[in-house]
Amino acid sequence: MKVTIFFILLTVLAHSRGQYHYQGLMNYLENRMVAMEERIAQWHEQNNRYNSDLKEFSQQAADLLEKLGKEHSKLRSDMEGAGARVDRVEREMDYIETKNPPKPCVKATDKMVEQDPVFKERKKEEFFELSVCVNIVSSLKAMKILKRLGSPKGVWTKDARSAKVYIFNGTSDNTLYEFNSVRELSASSGMSKARQITVPTAWNGTGHAVYDGFLYYISESSELQVIKYDLKNGSVADSAVLPMEDRSPVYQLNPETLVDLVVDEDGLWALYPAGDTINLAKMDSNSLDIEQMWDTACPRNNAEAAFIVCGTVYVVYNTKPPSRSRVQCVFDVNDMVSSGEAPLIYFPRRFGAHSSLKYNPEERQLYAWDDGYQILYKLALRKKLWAIMPPPEE
Repeated sequence: MKVTIFFILLTVLAHSRGQYHYQGLMNYLENRMVAMEERIAQWHEQNNRYNSDLKEFSQQAADLLEKLGKEHSKLRSDMEGAGARVDRVEREMDYIETKNPPKPCVKATDKMVEQDPVFKERKKEEFFELSVCVNIVSSLKAMKILKRLGSPKGVWTKDARSAKVYIFNGTSDNTLYEFNSVRELSASSGMSKARQITVPTAWNGTGHAVYDGFLYYISESSELQVIKYDLKNGSVADSAVLPMEDRSPVYQLNPETLVDLVVDEDGLWALYPAGDTINLAKMDSNSLDIEQMWDTACPRNNAEAAFIVCGTVYVVYNTKPPSRSRVQCVFDVNDMVSSGEAPLIYFPRRFGAHSSLKYNPEERQLYAWDDGYQILYKLALRKKLWAIMPPPEE
């Protein structure tokens, strides 16, 4: 009996202990569920807050982009207005400079008095020391853009004694192209219609000249060598080394050109550097001898090209980046151009800067190469003052 009661008590005790453990487990699970519900509620709260912040940020970004768009439109409008004002100021400055030209770099021993011109006496032999050509450039009469053909820098020129036109593409090559006429060049789609001419050595820069059936160019070598090439026979007719030690470019804005060979009514000339200025040499086109040399006093700084008309050098200047080219320095080998007579010539606004300007004395035109464009400038000439009022005899 006692044993039975003992087993009954054990059974009751085990049952009550199992109930106790079950209740503890349920309490634990309930507490965990409550904690999870609290964390889920917290996550929902944070998610809602993040969504609200994201919407607010998106609205702020949209407002900012809209404001930036308006500011961009306003800035663009202001820039266009500023550009128009700058163009207007440039035109006004051009007008003021034209009315009040700066003193050109004219080297002349005979000066003129504005109120009462008095000329120093000179012998007639000195008056026409080099040439009977007495014209001076007064203005540009017209401009014609022929086409665009080739590299940004190059030369195109025409022999004054024939109708043939020559194209030198780039600043270093040994192949040039010959067209029968300007019309043929204008009608061509490229170089297909041209006759290719290959010279023995590559040329340097853009200082080439074609005169009386011969090509004159500076060879790309260690020495400043002038090559005279017979375009008809296809052979080198002569060559000579220029006695010049300065290897600087003759024009600062065209650093590839060390010497510029040019032609006018008097024949062949060479423009070359000497320190900070440009010097001039008269050359015999037959023998390549240097007959005479001058210091023009024209600065090389900001010079882009030059040309010669009737023994008068016109140096063309520009800026970097390019703006409007202008003749700002004039030098006459016969001292027949006074400071008051020297022209201030502005070229029309174009695409870039001139890499070459080649004068044709028969046509009185400049053959210009500008950023790959072939351009013609028609020059207006007038008599030099010395020709109108010759000096008295001794």
